[in-house]
Amino acid sequence: MAGASISITSRRLKASSAPALLVSAKMAAIGRASQNLLKSAALTQSRQLSAAAAHGEQAAKTWKILSFVVALPGVAVCMLNTYLRIQQHSHEQPEFVPYSHLRIRSKRFPWGDGNKSLFHNSHVNALPDGYEHHDH
Repeated sequence: MAGASISITSRRLKASSAPALLVSAKMAAIGRASQNLLKSAALTQSRQLSAAAAHGEQAAKTWKILSFVVALPGVAVCMLNTYLRIQQHSHEQPEFVPYSHLRIRSKRFPWGDGNKSLFHNSHVNALPDGYEHHDH
């Protein structure tokens, strides 16, 4: 009777392992197929990258030439324009007009004398009662 139970158990194992072998064979086939797809995609991508590398070198050379021929002279012209405009500019302060809606001080600033803003420039910014007088 013991021999019969062993043979029945071995039959059950063989019967139950057949679907498991089939599933593992399918999984292995799917794994091989996905590896092949990844290899072909990587090969295609490397071919495209090597073709683009030649184009990239030419593009880099073009941008380098444009930087030196167009961008740097453009910056120089803008600097010259700014310098010439500053030379023509009059350095006089505009007339102070005490508009009631400007320079309102409802409370004092917590720095200095409390009347000047944090980035106060005495040549440009007026106080509520007018410009500060400095002789140059």
